[in-house]
Amino acid sequence: MSFSDLDRRFMQRALALAERARGHTHPNPIVGAVVVKDGRIVGEGFHPRAGEPHAEVFALRRAGAAARGGTVYVTLEPCDHHGRTPPCSLALLESGVARVVYAASDPGEKSGGGAERLRRGGVRVEAGLLEEEASAQNRPFFHAARHGRPFVLWKAALTLDGRVAASGRGGEAVSNELSRRVAHGYRQACAAVAVGVGTVLADDPALTVREPDFRAFPAMIEPPELRDPLKVVFDAGARTPPAARLFAPGPRGEPARVLVFVGKDADAGRVRALEAAGAEVARLPAGEGGLSVAAALDELYRRGVDSLLLEGGPRLAGSFVRAGRVDRAAFFVAPRLLGEGRGLIEGFTFGSMPKAARFLPERSEVLEGDLWLEGRLEVD
Repeated sequence: MSFSDLDRRFMQRALALAERARGHTHPNPIVGAVVVKDGRIVGEGFHPRAGEPHAEVFALRRAGAAARGGTVYVTLEPCDHHGRTPPCSLALLESGVARVVYAASDPGEKSGGGAERLRRGGVRVEAGLLEEEASAQNRPFFHAARHGRPFVLWKAALTLDGRVAASGRGGEAVSNELSRRVAHGYRQACAAVAVGVGTVLADDPALTVREPDFRAFPAMIEPPELRDPLKVVFDAGARTPPAARLFAPGPRGEPARVLVFVGKDADAGRVRALEAAGAEVARLPAGEGGLSVAAALDELYRRGVDSLLLEGGPRLAGSFVRAGRVDRAAFFVAPRLLGEGRGLIEGFTFGSMPKAARFLPERSEVLEGDLWLEGRLEVD
């Protein structure tokens, strides 16, 4: 299907609008919409958060009567089901628009099908404009819909010789300030962030979003309102201190949301102390190298988490890599040599170079000296 430069410009605007809700719509996708009449934008909108109207509805409200006979550009196929909000397909039909152009198809069994309803209603429907960009924008949403588990992004900072920390030391930054700000952009984007109890004990991280840099999201023009992800701790023995910083209110005053995964035999007194500190606690079966990664992802998906940022430490990362549950990785390589120290992953080995996992970078950029790599991880 052939699209004009004007079509592309309006869809690019819709993609930029969608980014204004980055981090706020889980488990829904981020979506933007633009209403155009006679070559001019007469209405635009985005889906702000789950439970509120979708992008098309906001755009049509702003357009009013001017929408009749116009074109709507939307980054995702309009939905066709009654959930917490009515179907967007009906809103579009009632508005009298003549044409709908969307980027990516809706993968949902219940929500998909809006395009066909619109066609039956006499609306000209065209699909696939900037589909690759729209699919990348909502990679976690599409992954969760297809696989029934959260999308896992592994983030790690390491030295040139592959060390993430000096032996016996914690809390020392490996990457520079700009790299850390880009990492905070990933925190904003993901529904949850996960660490192991070893990281909590060594570094006492807050796991909040502070001064993020959003260059990982090229469509973004206007930064979203900041919010902290769900904080997840893998802690088989319930050793997380109730006074840990991750329980403190966030930098914008919002209460912390903390989920601690513990083992089946974790001490009941320690579990009660964590719950008294404000944590939700879920018991998981054991897996290779620690708690079961598959069971943890099943529990997170049940709770509506579509994306997980895996931040540390080496043993937790090793458990996810061993389980084949890392979907994408972002590495910040500092131009330093540490010598002996903790490696990127611990707790297992693939055994030989031919069997080793392969990292396939799709993005590379130098951030004031650090090398930022983002791409896919393949495990046989």
